[in-house]
Amino acid sequence: MMKKKNEITYKETIAELEAILNQIENEDIDIDILVEKVKRADYLSKFCRNKLRSTAEEIRATLKEIESDIEKHEE
Repeated sequence: MMKKKNEITYKETIAELEAILNQIENEDIDIDILVEKVKRADYLSKFCRNKLRSTAEEIRATLKEIESDIEKHEE
């Protein structure tokens, strides 16, 4: 599956979240951009939750198809 232009991957999202968290934990972030970073972290965490949810749904659907195919072949 190819990545669309400007589409962030789950791995990139996690890396960015970790970077923001490190900046905040190390107090290496300017107070003037703290709100922006927190909002970005919120967006990224929602993206991750949605990605995990949709991936789990895809896996369940695929497993259901496999089970159905196996049952058809056993009949």
